Amino acid sequence: MSTDLRWALRRRKPERRLGQLQTRPRERLVAAADVPASGRPALLLDTDVYIQQAAGRLPPEAEALIARGLLFHCSVCLSELAIGVANTDPSRAGWPRMRDHYAALFDALPASRILTPDEAVWTDAGVLTGALSRSQGFGREQRKEMLNDALIYMTAARAGVPVLTVDVKHFDLLQQLAPDGAFIWF
Repeated sequence: MSTDLRWALRRRKPERRLGQLQTRPRERLVAAADVPASGRPALLLDTDVYIQQAAGRLPPEAEALIARGLLFHCSVCLSELAIGVANTDPSRAGWPRMRDHYAALFDALPASRILTPDEAVWTDAGVLTGALSRSQGFGREQRKEMLNDALIYMTAARAGVPVLTVDVKHFDLLQQLAPDGAFIWF
């Protein structure tokens, strides 16, 4: 696919998004606890999953889903993790342990399971981010966060896998504009 802004605008129709969207009740969204306990679901892990897992704060239903899932990873999430490691004060007592944890994690990821947004995903994510930034009144920092989430969400959608995330708000808004993607929250 090429970088076709007209196609992305026709597909997402940002001109129809004039009012602020409301997040849907969590009961209407797919939770990790809702996923059947059988089979091996394909999942793309959001950045917060790696962070929660490293801190030992994953709820049991998310841990169980990850343990049996076919896991995919997004280059955008890996970049966010790298920023976090490099931005942390290296004189902090836990920094070497954190650095080594994430370096080992990166080393263990199979290259065939790392998904990277292409030009069409970048354009689609840009349209989604712009429409949501305008309708939700996002500031500069919120736009940057939303762009990363849109890239992750649309990369997963392109691969046909849901995103596992704790960020219900952003991913719910994205799914309302781009129902061709999916996410599972915990």
